[in-house]
Amino acid sequence: MPVAKVNGIETEFEPGMTVLQVAERAGHEIPRFCYHERLSIAGNCRMCLVEVKPGPPKPQASCALPAADGQEIFTDTPMVKKAREGVMEFLLINHPLDCPICDQGGECDLQDQAMGYGRDGSRYAENKRAVEEKHMGPTIKTFMTRCIQCTRCVRFITEVAGVPDIGMISRGEDAEITTYLEKAVDSELSGNVNDLCPVGALTHRPWQYHYRPWELKKTETIDVMDGLGSAIRIDAKGAEVMRALPRVHEGINEEWLSDASRYAVDGLKHRRLDRPWVRRDGRLVQATWDEALDAAASAIKAAAADRIGVIAGDLQDAESMKAALDLFRALGSPHTDCRQDGSALGHGPREGWLFNSGIAGIEQADAVLLIGTNPRLEAPILNARLRKGWLAGTTQIALIGERVDLTYDYDLIGHTSRILSRVPKAAIDALATAQRPAIVVGAGAVSGANGPAALNLIGKLAAKAGVIRDGWNGFNVLHHAAARVGGLDLGFIPADGGLSATDMVKTGALDVLFLLGADEIDASASKAFKIYLGSHGDRGAHGADVILPGAAFTEKSGLYVNTEGRVQMAERAVFPKGEAKEDWAILRALSERVGQTLPYDSLTQLREKLIAAHPTFGQLDWKPVPAAFDPAKLGRAGDLEDVPFRSQVRDPYLANPLGRASPTMAELSARRVGGRLALAAE
Repeated sequence: MPVAKVNGIETEFEPGMTVLQVAERAGHEIPRFCYHERLSIAGNCRMCLVEVKPGPPKPQASCALPAADGQEIFTDTPMVKKAREGVMEFLLINHPLDCPICDQGGECDLQDQAMGYGRDGSRYAENKRAVEEKHMGPTIKTFMTRCIQCTRCVRFITEVAGVPDIGMISRGEDAEITTYLEKAVDSELSGNVNDLCPVGALTHRPWQYHYRPWELKKTETIDVMDGLGSAIRIDAKGAEVMRALPRVHEGINEEWLSDASRYAVDGLKHRRLDRPWVRRDGRLVQATWDEALDAAASAIKAAAADRIGVIAGDLQDAESMKAALDLFRALGSPHTDCRQDGSALGHGPREGWLFNSGIAGIEQADAVLLIGTNPRLEAPILNARLRKGWLAGTTQIALIGERVDLTYDYDLIGHTSRILSRVPKAAIDALATAQRPAIVVGAGAVSGANGPAALNLIGKLAAKAGVIRDGWNGFNVLHHAAARVGGLDLGFIPADGGLSATDMVKTGALDVLFLLGADEIDASASKAFKIYLGSHGDRGAHGADVILPGAAFTEKSGLYVNTEGRVQMAERAVFPKGEAKEDWAILRALSERVGQTLPYDSLTQLREKLIAAHPTFGQLDWKPVPAAFDPAKLGRAGDLEDVPFRSQVRDPYLANPLGRASPTMAELSARRVGGRLALAAE
């Protein structure tokens, strides 16, 4: 490996690294504003100046200077110190004195580096430049007078998000960052530009003036707004969740986060269920816990076991599903299901419902076939990884489904399910000849009456194209529901003779229907006695006869399994609202009243039972190594109707109760016109 000297100490580095990277590898901090390791190099801010020999006798920008064998790098000479002070002085010439009111105050790179590398005063007395504010949409609040033209936002929106809506216009002192034609930023990842902004020019509009960073209690947890399980940090002020920020997790979300995951947290304080309710004389009235549990228990005990069913929702943790499964199996009910969309998944080997190549591993795929999915809506972070491979020219992408804007080019093979029985030879050959082919199956392809037959044909296509081979498993199922893989791993599907979720809600199918946070299925036709356990007054609660208030994902500790089979722990950031309780505890109390007391009295005991029955839940944050299996045996052979393939997520902002309760999500959804954001009216 080549060797360079950093302040006199020899340091080995990998070919292709920059001087900045070599200096930081040697343990020397280099200040910067424009440089970001996940974006292209711009060299705008000049804050990263160092002295390099051999080279001209002047400071050089280390972010854009390739390191070379035998180089001598100096990061703390008088020349470097004076140069950095000069650069900081220039950056502050026009920067307003907004720190006392700026949302970035307390976590601002400009503040920190001005203290560490700047002068103790300014020699400029001229009037400061002012810049007109821009409207970039509901997620981005602009104060462009504070902008230092680092162009991080421009590069992220163009390179990662794939929506070139932000750019720089004019030159010199008139240069400014703006959106084209006063258009709101059309991206599901727009909130990341606020994180990237090193000053207070771009801040989070939904959280404006709500907090100071030092007032917040920080809890590291995971996101449940989609099936990826992105690493996040929940910041709370007292009993209220104020914001969600991404944490670095190279295997899942890198350091990005979708807007739905980031801004839906304001729905935690709206439309909440904070006390029990019981329907009397056709009206829901407030009740005590004893009254609500007694009413639910009476209905369950009065019904025959084969007339009782339970449906688990998309945001449920594994512990609550385990408790519900244990209870209703003990009652003798075979009617259990976690698949509100009527998916055909859940039978056969575990690899049949996992994203086997891994979220990070999809970047290694050189041929990808998307079937019945729109990853831009269902998993924006995964879509950014697909775009990364496409940009690098290493990934060829094809689609079976509706034509949509995925932010990258792809070959459209067909629109409907009928194409599965006659996939063009060229498409099969593209997969078969690739070194690492991948098929990504969405819920839109394997749900409904066509689901089993479509899954069978997709499995046969995967086998024919050889997407599973030594050292590579390219059969991938993309789940949008955070609870889906955990439910399938638990076996939360109908037992022998049991009804599916879509059959349970039919008229006359059951006498008692227990909705465990199930809000994405229409149960209005069912005449059964409905018991709803959940955190929000959403669809499931509207027609319920008994409402049991549960905890939201930020108010309990729970296990989730993401779409690639990685078990993750969500931690409690705040306590449940009002009289609400944790879901498993409610089910434990209900079990006593129906005469089938569950064999655990604490969350620890429940987890011990869970891990004993399903050992995979004990392997936290470990991506499973997929075993080889025969995908041709998935599903069930049968006639296939010709129906359009389309993503089941039509609006990513209103895809669950939390999103539907969020004012920010409502605003984002309202701006969508034909799948795109409307032009800003302001």
